[in-house]
Amino acid sequence: MSHYDVVVIGGGPGGYVGAIRAAQLGLKVAVVEMRGALGGTCLNVGCMPSKALLHATELYEEAEGGMAKFGVSMDNLSIDISKLMSHKDEIVDGLTGGIAYLFKKNKIDYIEGRGKIPQAGKVNVALNAGGDMVLETKNIIIATGSDVASLPGIEIDEKDILSSTGALSLKKAPKELLIIGAGVIGLELGSVWRRLGSNVTVVEFMDKITPEMDGEISKTFARILKKQGFNFKLKTKVTGIKKSKKTLTVTTEDVKSGKTSDIKCDKVLVAVGRRPYTSGLGLEEAGVTVNERGQIEIDHNFKTNIDGIYAVGDVVRGAMLAHKAEDEGVACAEILAGFAGHVNYDAIPGVIYTMPEVASVGKTQEQLKAEAISFKSGKFPFTANARAKANGQTDGFVKILVDVKTDKILGGHIIGADAGNMIAELALAMEKGLTADDIAYTCHAHPTETEAVKEAAMAVENRPIHM
Repeated sequence: MSHYDVVVIGGGPGGYVGAIRAAQLGLKVAVVEMRGALGGTCLNVGCMPSKALLHATELYEEAEGGMAKFGVSMDNLSIDISKLMSHKDEIVDGLTGGIAYLFKKNKIDYIEGRGKIPQAGKVNVALNAGGDMVLETKNIIIATGSDVASLPGIEIDEKDILSSTGALSLKKAPKELLIIGAGVIGLELGSVWRRLGSNVTVVEFMDKITPEMDGEISKTFARILKKQGFNFKLKTKVTGIKKSKKTLTVTTEDVKSGKTSDIKCDKVLVAVGRRPYTSGLGLEEAGVTVNERGQIEIDHNFKTNIDGIYAVGDVVRGAMLAHKAEDEGVACAEILAGFAGHVNYDAIPGVIYTMPEVASVGKTQEQLKAEAISFKSGKFPFTANARAKANGQTDGFVKILVDVKTDKILGGHIIGADAGNMIAELALAMEKGLTADDIAYTCHAHPTETEAVKEAAMAVENRPIHM
Protein backbone atom coordinates (compact mmCIF):
# COMPACT_ATOMS: atom_id res chain seq x y z
CA MET A 1 0.00 0.00 0.00
CA SER A 2 1.33 3.42 -1.04
CA HIS A 3 0.75 6.49 1.17
CA TYR A 4 0.11 10.01 -0.18
CA ASP A 5 -1.01 13.45 0.91
CA VAL A 6 -3.21 13.77 -2.19
CA VAL A 7 -4.47 11.26 -4.74
CA VAL A 8 -6.10 12.82 -7.80
CA ILE A 9 -8.47 10.67 -9.84
CA GLY A 10 -8.37 12.00 -13.39
CA GLY A 11 -5.49 13.43 -15.42
CA GLY A 12 -7.36 16.15 -17.30
CA PRO A 13 -6.94 19.94 -16.90
CA GLY A 14 -8.39 20.06 -13.39
CA GLY A 15 -6.56 16.96 -12.22
CA TYR A 16 -3.08 17.38 -13.66
CA VAL A 17 -2.88 21.11 -12.91
CA GLY A 18 -4.12 20.57 -9.35
CA ALA A 19 -1.60 17.76 -8.92
CA ILE A 20 1.30 19.92 -10.10
CA ARG A 21 0.29 22.78 -7.80
CA ALA A 22 -0.03 20.42 -4.83
CA ALA A 23 3.42 19.01 -5.55
CA GLN A 24 4.86 22.51 -5.82
CA LEU A 25 3.51 23.17 -2.32
CA GLY A 26 5.38 20.17 -0.93
CA LEU A 27 2.63 17.54 -0.88
CA LYS A 28 3.21 13.94 -1.94
CA VAL A 29 0.91 13.38 -4.92
CA ALA A 30 -0.31 10.58 -7.16
CA VAL A 31 -2.58 10.85 -10.20
CA VAL A 32 -4.75 7.93 -11.33
CA GLU A 33 -5.76 8.11 -15.01
CA MET A 34 -7.39 5.27 -16.98
CA ARG A 35 -7.03 6.76 -20.50
CA GLY A 36 -3.37 5.80 -20.84
CA ALA A 37 -2.53 9.39 -21.81
CA LEU A 38 -2.64 12.51 -19.66
CA GLY A 39 -4.55 15.68 -20.51
CA GLY A 40 -8.11 14.37 -20.37
CA THR A 41 -10.73 15.06 -23.01
CA CYS A 42 -9.31 18.55 -23.62
CA LEU A 43 -5.88 17.50 -24.84
CA ASN A 44 -6.79 14.14 -26.32
CA VAL A 45 -10.17 14.48 -28.04
CA GLY A 46 -11.37 18.01 -27.35
CA CYS A 47 -9.86 21.48 -27.11
CA MET A 48 -6.45 20.88 -28.63
CA PRO A 49 -7.12 18.55 -31.58
CA SER A 50 -10.10 20.69 -32.59
CA LYS A 51 -7.97 23.85 -32.50
CA ALA A 52 -5.33 22.17 -34.64
CA LEU A 53 -7.98 21.35 -37.25
CA LEU A 54 -9.63 24.76 -36.97
CA HIS A 55 -6.36 26.61 -37.55
CA ALA A 56 -5.26 24.42 -40.45
CA THR A 57 -8.61 24.60 -42.24
CA GLU A 58 -8.79 28.34 -41.66
CA LEU A 59 -5.43 28.70 -43.41
CA TYR A 60 -6.69 26.48 -46.24
CA GLU A 61 -9.87 28.50 -46.74
CA GLU A 62 -7.91 31.75 -46.64
CA ALA A 63 -5.50 30.45 -49.25
CA GLU A 64 -8.38 29.12 -51.34
CA GLY A 65 -10.06 32.48 -51.77
CA GLY A 66 -9.63 34.83 -48.86
CA MET A 67 -6.18 36.06 -49.90
CA ALA A 68 -7.28 37.30 -53.30
CA LYS A 69 -8.21 40.69 -51.85
CA PHE A 70 -4.54 41.14 -50.93
CA GLY A 71 -3.42 40.31 -54.46
CA VAL A 72 -2.33 36.78 -53.53
CA SER A 73 -3.61 33.96 -55.73
CA MET A 74 -2.83 30.26 -55.82
CA ASP A 75 -3.30 27.59 -58.45
CA ASN A 76 -3.96 23.87 -57.95
CA LEU A 77 -4.52 24.28 -54.19
CA SER A 78 -5.27 21.03 -52.36
CA ILE A 79 -5.42 19.63 -48.88
CA ASP A 80 -4.39 16.15 -47.73
CA ILE A 81 -6.78 15.22 -44.91
CA SER A 82 -4.62 12.25 -43.84
CA LYS A 83 -1.65 14.59 -43.30
CA LEU A 84 -3.93 17.05 -41.54
CA MET A 85 -4.99 14.31 -39.13
CA SER A 86 -1.36 13.28 -38.62
CA HIS A 87 -0.51 16.86 -37.71
CA LYS A 88 -3.38 16.89 -35.20
CA ASP A 89 -2.17 13.63 -33.66
CA GLU A 90 1.40 14.94 -33.39
CA ILE A 91 0.14 18.00 -31.49
CA VAL A 92 -1.83 15.78 -29.10
CA ASP A 93 1.12 13.42 -28.52
CA GLY A 94 3.46 16.32 -27.85
CA LEU A 95 1.15 17.95 -25.34
CA THR A 96 0.28 14.79 -23.43
CA GLY A 97 3.96 13.84 -23.35
CA GLY A 98 4.71 17.28 -21.98
CA ILE A 99 2.43 16.67 -19.01
CA ALA A 100 4.16 13.35 -18.31
CA TYR A 101 7.45 15.26 -18.23
CA LEU A 102 5.99 17.81 -15.78
CA PHE A 103 4.89 14.93 -13.53
CA LYS A 104 8.44 13.58 -13.43
CA LYS A 105 9.83 17.04 -12.81
CA ASN A 106 7.47 17.56 -9.86
CA LYS A 107 7.89 13.98 -8.52
CA ILE A 108 4.23 13.07 -9.06
CA ASP A 109 3.41 9.37 -9.32
CA TYR A 110 1.40 8.63 -12.47
CA ILE A 111 -0.67 5.46 -12.15
CA GLU A 112 -2.44 4.16 -15.25
CA GLY A 113 -5.70 2.57 -14.25
CA ARG A 114 -9.28 3.08 -13.11
CA GLY A 115 -9.69 4.53 -9.63
CA LYS A 116 -12.50 3.71 -7.22
CA ILE A 117 -13.15 5.10 -3.76
CA PRO A 118 -14.22 2.45 -1.24
CA GLN A 119 -14.06 4.98 1.58
CA ALA A 120 -12.39 8.23 2.53
CA GLY A 121 -8.61 7.83 2.66
CA LYS A 122 -8.37 4.98 0.15
CA VAL A 123 -8.34 4.62 -3.62
CA ASN A 124 -8.46 1.19 -5.24
CA VAL A 125 -6.90 1.12 -8.70
CA ALA A 126 -7.60 -1.50 -11.35
CA LEU A 127 -4.35 -1.16 -13.27
CA ASN A 128 -4.41 -0.97 -17.07
CA ALA A 129 -1.52 -3.42 -17.13
CA GLY A 130 -3.44 -5.88 -14.98
CA GLY A 131 -3.79 -6.37 -11.26
CA ASP A 132 -4.83 -4.00 -8.51
CA MET A 133 -3.24 -1.40 -6.29
CA VAL A 134 -4.45 0.28 -3.11
CA LEU A 135 -3.45 3.89 -2.41
CA GLU A 136 -3.77 5.32 1.07
CA THR A 137 -4.10 9.09 1.18
CA LYS A 138 -5.05 11.97 3.42
CA ASN A 139 -7.10 13.60 0.66
CA ILE A 140 -8.74 12.57 -2.61
CA ILE A 141 -9.53 14.98 -5.45
CA ILE A 142 -12.07 13.74 -7.99
CA ALA A 143 -11.33 15.32 -11.38
CA THR A 144 -12.75 12.80 -13.83
CA GLY A 145 -14.23 15.38 -16.19
CA SER A 146 -17.18 14.80 -18.48
CA ASP A 147 -18.41 12.57 -21.28
CA VAL A 148 -20.47 13.28 -24.38
CA ALA A 149 -24.23 13.46 -23.93
CA SER A 150 -26.65 11.98 -26.43
CA LEU A 151 -30.40 11.98 -27.07
CA PRO A 152 -32.92 9.25 -26.25
CA GLY A 153 -33.07 6.63 -28.99
CA ILE A 154 -29.92 7.85 -30.75
CA GLU A 155 -26.89 5.58 -30.49
CA ILE A 156 -23.50 7.11 -31.19
CA ASP A 157 -21.40 4.57 -33.12
CA GLU A 158 -18.54 6.93 -34.15
CA LYS A 159 -18.94 5.65 -37.71
CA ASP A 160 -22.08 7.32 -39.05
CA ILE A 161 -23.52 8.90 -35.91
CA LEU A 162 -20.64 10.76 -34.32
CA SER A 163 -19.71 12.47 -31.10
CA SER A 164 -17.01 15.15 -31.13
CA THR A 165 -14.47 12.32 -30.81
CA GLY A 166 -15.50 10.71 -34.10
CA ALA A 167 -15.84 14.06 -35.85
CA LEU A 168 -12.19 14.80 -35.07
CA SER A 169 -10.98 11.74 -36.98
CA LEU A 170 -12.99 11.47 -40.20
CA LYS A 171 -10.94 10.30 -43.16
CA LYS A 172 -12.80 12.53 -45.63
CA ALA A 173 -15.32 15.33 -45.61
CA PRO A 174 -18.90 14.03 -45.73
CA LYS A 175 -20.92 15.58 -48.53
CA GLU A 176 -23.85 16.26 -46.18
CA LEU A 177 -23.16 16.72 -42.47
CA LEU A 178 -26.01 17.26 -40.04
CA ILE A 179 -25.18 18.60 -36.59
CA ILE A 180 -27.55 18.32 -33.64
CA GLY A 181 -26.92 21.31 -31.39
CA ALA A 182 -25.84 24.87 -32.21
CA GLY A 183 -23.41 25.24 -29.33
CA VAL A 184 -19.64 25.56 -29.15
CA ILE A 185 -18.72 22.00 -30.20
CA GLY A 186 -21.16 21.81 -33.10
CA LEU A 187 -20.22 25.17 -34.58
CA GLU A 188 -16.47 24.65 -34.24
CA LEU A 189 -16.46 21.19 -35.82
CA GLY A 190 -19.04 22.30 -38.36
CA SER A 191 -16.61 25.06 -39.38
CA VAL A 192 -13.81 22.52 -39.86
CA TRP A 193 -15.77 20.24 -42.18
CA ARG A 194 -17.54 23.06 -44.03
CA ARG A 195 -14.12 24.44 -44.97
CA LEU A 196 -13.16 20.99 -46.22
CA GLY A 197 -16.20 20.74 -48.47
CA SER A 198 -19.18 19.54 -46.42
CA ASN A 199 -22.65 21.02 -46.69
CA VAL A 200 -23.47 21.67 -43.04
CA THR A 201 -26.96 21.75 -41.54
CA VAL A 202 -27.38 22.52 -37.85
CA VAL A 203 -30.56 21.55 -36.00
CA GLU A 204 -31.15 23.47 -32.76
CA PHE A 205 -34.02 23.07 -30.27
CA MET A 206 -33.84 26.69 -29.10
CA ASP A 207 -34.80 29.77 -31.13
CA LYS A 208 -31.21 30.97 -31.57
CA ILE A 209 -27.70 29.57 -31.87
CA THR A 210 -25.35 29.67 -28.85
CA PRO A 211 -28.43 30.13 -26.62
CA GLU A 212 -26.54 31.15 -23.49
CA MET A 213 -24.63 33.98 -25.17
CA ASP A 214 -25.57 37.64 -25.40
CA GLY A 215 -28.52 37.96 -27.80
CA GLU A 216 -26.93 40.62 -29.98
CA ILE A 217 -23.77 38.56 -30.33
CA SER A 218 -25.79 35.45 -31.18
CA LYS A 219 -27.73 37.22 -33.95
CA THR A 220 -24.58 38.62 -35.51
CA PHE A 221 -22.83 35.25 -35.23
CA ALA A 222 -25.71 33.46 -36.95
CA ARG A 223 -25.73 35.99 -39.78
CA ILE A 224 -21.99 35.54 -40.36
CA LEU A 225 -22.17 31.74 -40.28
CA LYS A 226 -25.10 31.71 -42.71
CA LYS A 227 -23.04 33.87 -45.05
CA GLN A 228 -20.23 31.29 -44.76
CA GLY A 229 -22.62 28.51 -45.80
CA PHE A 230 -24.15 27.12 -42.61
CA ASN A 231 -27.81 26.12 -42.82
CA PHE A 232 -29.72 26.46 -39.54
CA LYS A 233 -33.00 24.83 -38.54
CA LEU A 234 -33.96 26.53 -35.26
CA LYS A 235 -36.84 25.65 -32.92
CA THR A 236 -36.47 22.11 -34.23
CA LYS A 237 -35.80 18.81 -32.48
CA VAL A 238 -34.48 15.52 -33.78
CA THR A 239 -36.83 12.62 -33.04
CA GLY A 240 -35.03 9.78 -34.78
CA ILE A 241 -32.34 8.61 -37.19
CA LYS A 242 -32.72 5.75 -39.68
CA LYS A 243 -29.75 4.15 -41.40
CA SER A 244 -29.61 2.77 -44.90
CA LYS A 245 -26.60 1.45 -46.78
CA LYS A 246 -25.69 4.82 -48.28
CA THR A 247 -27.39 7.55 -46.23
CA LEU A 248 -28.90 8.53 -42.92
CA THR A 249 -32.44 9.86 -42.68
CA VAL A 250 -32.92 12.26 -39.77
CA THR A 251 -36.50 12.93 -38.69
CA THR A 252 -37.08 16.38 -37.23
CA GLU A 253 -40.06 18.07 -35.61
CA ASP A 254 -40.93 21.75 -35.42
CA VAL A 255 -41.08 22.60 -31.71
CA LYS A 256 -44.07 24.93 -32.10
CA SER A 257 -46.23 23.32 -34.80
CA GLY A 258 -45.24 19.68 -34.35
CA LYS A 259 -44.78 19.34 -38.12
CA THR A 260 -42.26 16.65 -39.03
CA SER A 261 -39.78 16.50 -41.88
CA ASP A 262 -36.87 14.30 -42.96
CA ILE A 263 -33.32 15.34 -43.77
CA LYS A 264 -30.95 13.00 -45.62
CA CYS A 265 -27.25 13.19 -44.83
CA ASP A 266 -24.03 11.16 -44.81
CA LYS A 267 -22.98 11.76 -41.20
CA VAL A 268 -24.62 13.07 -38.04
CA LEU A 269 -22.67 14.84 -35.31
CA VAL A 270 -24.43 14.78 -31.93
CA ALA A 271 -23.31 17.94 -30.11
CA VAL A 272 -25.93 18.43 -27.42
CA GLY A 273 -23.53 18.97 -24.55
CA ARG A 274 -21.63 16.90 -22.01
CA ARG A 275 -22.41 15.17 -18.71
CA PRO A 276 -20.27 14.63 -15.59
CA TYR A 277 -18.24 11.42 -15.75
CA THR A 278 -18.57 9.70 -12.39
CA SER A 279 -19.31 6.13 -13.46
CA GLY A 280 -17.46 3.46 -11.51
CA LEU A 281 -16.01 5.82 -8.89
CA GLY A 282 -17.93 4.21 -6.04
CA LEU A 283 -19.49 7.51 -4.97
CA GLU A 284 -22.65 5.92 -3.62
CA GLU A 285 -20.70 3.37 -1.58
CA ALA A 286 -18.42 6.10 -0.26
CA GLY A 287 -21.44 8.23 0.67
CA VAL A 288 -20.62 11.18 -1.62
CA THR A 289 -23.66 13.29 -2.50
CA VAL A 290 -24.51 13.75 -6.20
CA ASN A 291 -27.28 16.08 -7.40
CA GLU A 292 -30.04 15.41 -9.94
CA ARG A 293 -27.77 16.58 -12.81
CA GLY A 294 -25.12 14.03 -11.90
CA GLN A 295 -22.80 16.68 -10.45
CA ILE A 296 -20.88 16.07 -7.23
CA GLU A 297 -22.03 18.47 -4.52
CA ILE A 298 -19.23 20.54 -2.98
CA ASP A 299 -18.85 23.49 -0.63
CA HIS A 300 -16.89 26.69 -1.28
CA ASN A 301 -13.64 24.83 -0.52
CA PHE A 302 -14.40 22.07 -3.11
CA LYS A 303 -15.07 19.59 -0.29
CA THR A 304 -17.82 17.01 -0.70
CA ASN A 305 -20.02 15.97 2.19
CA ILE A 306 -17.34 13.42 3.12
CA ASP A 307 -14.22 14.69 4.91
CA GLY A 308 -11.08 14.15 2.85
CA ILE A 309 -12.89 13.88 -0.51
CA TYR A 310 -12.87 16.86 -2.86
CA ALA A 311 -13.99 17.46 -6.45
CA VAL A 312 -13.19 19.94 -9.23
CA GLY A 313 -13.87 20.56 -12.92
CA ASP A 314 -16.66 19.18 -15.05
CA VAL A 315 -17.95 16.87 -12.30
CA VAL A 316 -19.06 19.87 -10.21
CA ARG A 317 -21.30 22.89 -10.83
CA GLY A 318 -20.42 25.61 -13.30
CA ALA A 319 -19.26 25.88 -16.87
CA MET A 320 -17.57 22.83 -18.39
CA LEU A 321 -14.40 24.66 -19.42
CA ALA A 322 -10.81 23.47 -19.20
CA HIS A 323 -9.55 26.75 -17.74
CA LYS A 324 -12.29 26.77 -15.09
CA ALA A 325 -11.20 23.23 -14.12
CA GLU A 326 -7.55 24.33 -13.99
CA ASP A 327 -8.30 27.24 -11.67
CA GLU A 328 -10.35 24.98 -9.42
CA GLY A 329 -7.55 22.41 -9.36
CA VAL A 330 -5.05 25.06 -8.27
CA ALA A 331 -7.40 26.54 -5.66
CA CYS A 332 -8.21 23.12 -4.21
CA ALA A 333 -4.53 22.18 -3.98
CA GLU A 334 -3.72 25.45 -2.22
CA ILE A 335 -6.52 24.89 0.29
CA LEU A 336 -5.23 21.37 1.03
CA ALA A 337 -1.75 22.82 1.60
CA GLY A 338 -3.11 25.32 4.13
CA PHE A 339 -3.37 28.39 1.90
CA ALA A 340 -6.34 30.41 0.66
CA GLY A 341 -7.59 29.14 -2.71
CA HIS A 342 -10.19 31.07 -4.66
CA VAL A 343 -11.97 31.10 -8.03
CA ASN A 344 -13.97 34.12 -9.20
CA TYR A 345 -16.80 32.53 -11.16
CA ASP A 346 -17.99 35.93 -12.39
CA ALA A 347 -14.80 36.42 -14.40
CA ILE A 348 -14.37 33.14 -16.30
CA PRO A 349 -14.19 33.75 -20.06
CA GLY A 350 -15.65 31.49 -22.70
CA VAL A 351 -14.56 31.32 -26.35
CA ILE A 352 -15.84 29.78 -29.58
CA TYR A 353 -12.87 29.32 -31.94
CA THR A 354 -14.64 29.78 -35.24
CA MET A 355 -13.74 32.57 -37.66
CA PRO A 356 -14.60 35.10 -36.43
CA GLU A 357 -14.11 34.02 -32.85
CA VAL A 358 -16.74 34.69 -30.21
CA ALA A 359 -15.74 35.42 -26.62
CA SER A 360 -17.54 36.51 -23.50
CA VAL A 361 -17.03 37.06 -19.78
CA GLY A 362 -19.50 37.95 -17.06
CA LYS A 363 -23.18 38.70 -17.52
CA THR A 364 -25.13 39.03 -20.76
CA GLN A 365 -27.53 41.89 -21.38
CA GLU A 366 -30.43 39.44 -21.01
CA GLN A 367 -29.18 38.24 -17.62
CA LEU A 368 -28.81 41.78 -16.31
CA LYS A 369 -32.36 42.63 -17.37
CA ALA A 370 -33.71 39.43 -15.78
CA GLU A 371 -31.90 40.28 -12.53
CA ALA A 372 -33.16 43.90 -12.63
CA ILE A 373 -29.61 45.28 -12.57
CA SER A 374 -29.30 48.79 -13.98
CA PHE A 375 -26.59 48.91 -16.60
CA LYS A 376 -25.15 50.89 -19.49
CA SER A 377 -23.50 49.49 -22.58
CA GLY A 378 -20.78 50.59 -24.95
CA LYS A 379 -20.21 49.04 -28.36
CA PHE A 380 -17.59 49.50 -31.07
CA PRO A 381 -17.50 47.76 -34.48
CA PHE A 382 -14.38 46.33 -36.10
CA THR A 383 -15.40 48.09 -39.33
CA ALA A 384 -14.10 51.23 -37.61
CA ASN A 385 -10.86 49.65 -36.35
CA ALA A 386 -7.78 50.42 -38.44
CA ARG A 387 -5.98 47.09 -37.89
CA ALA A 388 -9.10 45.05 -38.62
CA LYS A 389 -9.60 47.00 -41.86
CA ALA A 390 -5.98 46.46 -42.88
CA ASN A 391 -6.31 42.73 -42.16
CA GLY A 392 -9.61 42.47 -44.00
CA GLN A 393 -11.27 41.10 -40.85
CA THR A 394 -13.97 43.61 -40.04
CA ASP A 395 -16.82 41.29 -39.00
CA GLY A 396 -18.04 41.83 -35.46
CA PHE A 397 -17.79 44.24 -32.56
CA VAL A 398 -16.88 44.69 -28.88
CA LYS A 399 -19.66 45.18 -26.35
CA ILE A 400 -19.10 46.18 -22.72
CA LEU A 401 -21.81 46.20 -20.02
CA VAL A 402 -21.25 48.30 -16.89
CA ASP A 403 -23.05 49.11 -13.66
CA VAL A 404 -24.86 52.46 -13.90
CA LYS A 405 -23.81 53.61 -10.43
CA THR A 406 -20.25 52.31 -10.13
CA ASP A 407 -19.11 52.02 -13.79
CA LYS A 408 -17.67 48.59 -12.90
CA ILE A 409 -17.70 46.09 -15.73
CA LEU A 410 -20.44 43.49 -15.42
CA GLY A 411 -19.92 41.74 -18.74
CA GLY A 412 -17.85 41.81 -21.91
CA HIS A 413 -18.72 40.29 -25.28
CA ILE A 414 -16.60 40.22 -28.43
CA ILE A 415 -17.16 38.77 -31.87
CA GLY A 416 -14.12 39.26 -34.06
CA ALA A 417 -11.03 37.66 -35.55
CA ASP A 418 -8.97 37.68 -32.33
CA ALA A 419 -11.76 37.73 -29.73
CA GLY A 420 -10.30 34.82 -27.74
CA ASN A 421 -7.19 36.83 -26.90
CA MET A 422 -8.89 40.18 -26.50
CA ILE A 423 -11.37 38.92 -23.90
CA ALA A 424 -8.49 38.53 -21.41
CA GLU A 425 -8.34 42.30 -20.92
CA LEU A 426 -11.98 42.41 -19.87
CA ALA A 427 -11.62 39.31 -17.68
CA LEU A 428 -8.68 40.94 -15.87
CA ALA A 429 -10.63 44.18 -15.48
CA MET A 430 -13.52 42.29 -13.90
CA GLU A 431 -11.22 40.26 -11.66
CA LYS A 432 -9.67 43.47 -10.31
CA GLY A 433 -12.91 45.46 -10.11
CA LEU A 434 -11.87 48.01 -12.74
CA THR A 435 -14.26 50.36 -14.47
CA ALA A 436 -14.94 51.15 -18.12
CA ASP A 437 -13.23 54.47 -17.47
CA ASP A 438 -10.08 52.65 -16.34
CA ILE A 439 -9.94 50.89 -19.72
CA ALA A 440 -10.82 54.05 -21.62
CA TYR A 441 -7.87 55.90 -20.06
CA THR A 442 -5.40 53.04 -20.58
CA CYS A 443 -3.15 53.58 -23.59
CA HIS A 444 -3.59 50.83 -26.20
CA ALA A 445 -1.01 50.22 -28.93
CA HIS A 446 -1.90 51.40 -32.44
CA PRO A 447 -2.75 49.78 -34.75
CA THR A 448 -4.25 46.81 -32.90
CA GLU A 449 -7.66 45.18 -32.68
CA THR A 450 -7.57 45.78 -28.91
CA GLU A 451 -8.17 49.47 -29.58
CA ALA A 452 -11.77 48.38 -30.20
CA VAL A 453 -11.96 47.35 -26.53
CA LYS A 454 -10.82 50.82 -25.49
CA GLU A 455 -13.28 52.48 -27.88
CA ALA A 456 -16.14 50.32 -26.56
CA ALA A 457 -15.23 51.44 -23.04
CA MET A 458 -15.31 55.04 -24.25
CA ALA A 459 -18.65 54.38 -25.94
CA VAL A 460 -20.20 53.67 -22.53
CA GLU A 461 -20.13 57.46 -22.07
CA ASN A 462 -20.93 58.13 -25.76
CA ARG A 463 -17.43 59.36 -26.54
CA PRO A 464 -15.73 56.94 -28.94
CA ILE A 465 -13.19 58.67 -31.17
CA HIS A 466 -13.41 56.67 -34.38
CA MET A 467 -17.16 56.20 -34.69
